[in-house]
Amino acid sequence: MHSKFLACPLFLLGLAFAPLCAQQPASVPFHSSGNPILADGSYYSTDPAPIVVGDTLYILAGRDEAPPDVNDFIMNEWQLFATKDVASGNWVHTPHLARPEQLFRWAAPGRAYGGQIVEGRDHRFYLYAPVAQATDKFSDPFGVGVAVANSPLGPWTDAHPAGPIVSQAMPEASRIQNIDPTVMIDGDGRVYMYWGTFGQLLGVELAPDMVTSIGPVVHVTTLKGFFEAAWIFKRGQTYYMSYAANSAGPHSECTPALYHACLAYGTSDSPLGPWTYRGVLLDPVSSTTSHEGIIEFKKQWYLTYHTADAKGGGHFRRSVAIDKLEWDDSTTPASIRKVTQTRAPRPPRPPSRNLAPAAAAIASNEPIAPQFWIKALNDERVPANPLPPEMWSSWKPQEIPAAPWLEYAWSQPVTLNGVRLRFWADHEAGATEGVAPPADWRIEFWSGSEWKPVTETRRDATTTERFVSVSFAPVTTSCLRAVFTASGKPEHYAGVAVEEWEALAPTPRQLPAKNTTGAVCPR
Repeated sequence: MHSKFLACPLFLLGLAFAPLCAQQPASVPFHSSGNPILADGSYYSTDPAPIVVGDTLYILAGRDEAPPDVNDFIMNEWQLFATKDVASGNWVHTPHLARPEQLFRWAAPGRAYGGQIVEGRDHRFYLYAPVAQATDKFSDPFGVGVAVANSPLGPWTDAHPAGPIVSQAMPEASRIQNIDPTVMIDGDGRVYMYWGTFGQLLGVELAPDMVTSIGPVVHVTTLKGFFEAAWIFKRGQTYYMSYAANSAGPHSECTPALYHACLAYGTSDSPLGPWTYRGVLLDPVSSTTSHEGIIEFKKQWYLTYHTADAKGGGHFRRSVAIDKLEWDDSTTPASIRKVTQTRAPRPPRPPSRNLAPAAAAIASNEPIAPQFWIKALNDERVPANPLPPEMWSSWKPQEIPAAPWLEYAWSQPVTLNGVRLRFWADHEAGATEGVAPPADWRIEFWSGSEWKPVTETRRDATTTERFVSVSFAPVTTSCLRAVFTASGKPEHYAGVAVEEWEALAPTPRQLPAKNTTGAVCPR
């Protein structure tokens, strides 16, 4: 799709842009069958920021370039998507929009984090970009620069060559990471900007020049669970602030797992607050981070966000998605209905011996410590370098159980003759703390009246280097249990962790209906 670039192909979709085509980056039209917008793994895209110009919706995005086994935000440039009709699936991709060191002489290469393009009252376009400063005496190098252009496609020039308009040189911002800027121009022409991460959100009014701060900096503390990715917009007379939240826990409306985030929002009668928390608008996605933009386009509101759902995707190889956002105008102020994530149609899952994806997973140590996530057990994902939410663990801050267990419950009986498990550990076998390989483990099944051990025919040695398997005489059951003997000694046990647990049928078969009724195994 992207092996050949056209000099100025945007006319193919009837998109009207500024005439400086020869100076603008090459763009490529493509058709998307659904989310993520660009899903073939040729380019990963992240931190979407939508803007409407005339009859065209643009989405500014960063570009993830991390190899599959690298857990780091390797982001060297921004890119742009454009469409005249979201439902059509016809998009134009501009993969090399700008790089930090090209926009700002004072910026270091890389770290092209989430920015936003807004159209000023002078009808020029302003790109607010968080970048690392090349020389910085402060504890964190990030600052917010502003570039300006006559088109969303550029070419861009520095609107404030003296340096970033926000950095740790500001007393109010001296102890935070100054990223994720979001900007709104109100109906009266006044300009407002918010930024921040790691639970700290700051806001300020900007002068008509779009770069100079005026008035006091406000500190927002009333948006429940705020972590990062603020997005400010207005509907009617109400101001809305959406954001990524990570208020994690077993009873959280946001997320049970600490490393995942939901999207939440608040409202205000003033662009500088105070803000009132209103609720969750998007549940956690497949990537640990969640970063959004919300906009109205041709009388329909949309939510843009990113996931790990593209081919070869991951937490550091994310891709932009877009879904409709609906309102409930029966409330005051109007509330956002929770958005339902959609995905492009996928081919039917081929027959497989692994029937675990159809089961509901249950653990003996629920509620599970929020560093871990039981849904990782049967998601058929085993990253080369996993993060904590990509596994279940019996570890907890207080007393760790000596004999934890996991169960799979199916909605109908299945016939099985083996399992495969992928253990994870941060301590050696025999450890009395942390997470270590179990000293022993066994598989049991529910016979209809009692839990019985399977009759093993083959067993691998326990290791964390690869999947380990157990083969056994076939059993037909609706419930399977893995029971672990934790490493350690009384009152000093290590936790057990499992990245993936496969339940294997004797021969490949179609996956049975998933257990979504909440059916559990007998105790």
